[in-house]
Amino acid sequence: MSAVNRAAVEAVLRQYTDPYLNQDPVSAGCVRAIDIQGDRVAIQLELGYAAGLFKSGWAQMLQMAVEGLDGVASAKVEIDCVIAAHKAQAQIPGLANVKNVVAVASGKGGVGKSTTAANLALALAREGARVGILDADIYGPSQGIMFGVAEGTRPKIKDQKWFVPIESHGVEVMSMAFLTDDNTPMVWRGPMVSGALLQLVTQTDWGNLDYLVIDMPPGTGDIQLTLAQKVPVAGAVIVTTPQDLALLDARKGVEMFRKVNIPVLGVVENMAVHICSNCGHAEHLFGEGGGEKLASQYGVELLASLPLSMVIREQADGGKPTVIAEPDSQIAMVYQELARHVGARIVLQEAVSQAMPNITISDD
Repeated sequence: MSAVNRAAVEAVLRQYTDPYLNQDPVSAGCVRAIDIQGDRVAIQLELGYAAGLFKSGWAQMLQMAVEGLDGVASAKVEIDCVIAAHKAQAQIPGLANVKNVVAVASGKGGVGKSTTAANLALALAREGARVGILDADIYGPSQGIMFGVAEGTRPKIKDQKWFVPIESHGVEVMSMAFLTDDNTPMVWRGPMVSGALLQLVTQTDWGNLDYLVIDMPPGTGDIQLTLAQKVPVAGAVIVTTPQDLALLDARKGVEMFRKVNIPVLGVVENMAVHICSNCGHAEHLFGEGGGEKLASQYGVELLASLPLSMVIREQADGGKPTVIAEPDSQIAMVYQELARHVGARIVLQEAVSQAMPNITISDD
């Protein structure tokens, strides 16, 4: 039996690719320690994204691989998720108690953006992250309903300065709906809306969040520009349907975020296919493959593709989105995959920005 060394253990680990970082644990810099005591090996890995539902299976797979190495009698793999604050737009100060801000946006309304934002926040929380969601759709706030917050609920005020977010399903929620009457429309001009958004973002007493998901209003107007100029956004998720008109508007959203130097983490395609509840026939009511084409065109990832499902709508309207209502369902698993991909893309975006060389221009 040959003696085990670190190089041999790392060689085994390099044979396995993290499906979210698209790298092996060694190349991704996830290895924190390899302790070899005779024929026993203990490995400590650290993931930079929330992966509470994934890490045990990942650890077991790596453990079995290392135990197959000649000279190893037993192996133990421990994985921790440590989420750091990542780089956002230059010269914009970070938010107090918030590590990473994720904007969920769409070029047009009616594509399921708010439902996606709610399920993304809940899925991140299920993966072990501390999460908040801000409903920035000032004209049509809906997160209060989706999170089951009773009509008329008002946030408490702390030190006459801070709104205390309302906690629901383990997520901190803040919305303009909590400050107004549900039946009163917000008849405001752009500057008033932008001011209200900034107040909600900066004057909410968030509680040491790993991720703050911002449910953006549709379009590319004042609120989006205010967000880009004043709020440190780590990345944006674009939600669309396969329909040509939706894709056209989604392209504008991608271009807008790129112009203001906010990374587009990827695309979520909603209503990709409808499956008849009676006969099981699958039909692409809004077109086919549109989200994949959009992602390919801009060199980003298709993060998730979700069906046109009455269940998703009913659960969101009932105050318990799919991730909470049916956590073991196939659709909930798609949202969990989405959450892990979003967290990993933020880590990868940081790595890319650090690897890029600084370009300087001189008069010589």
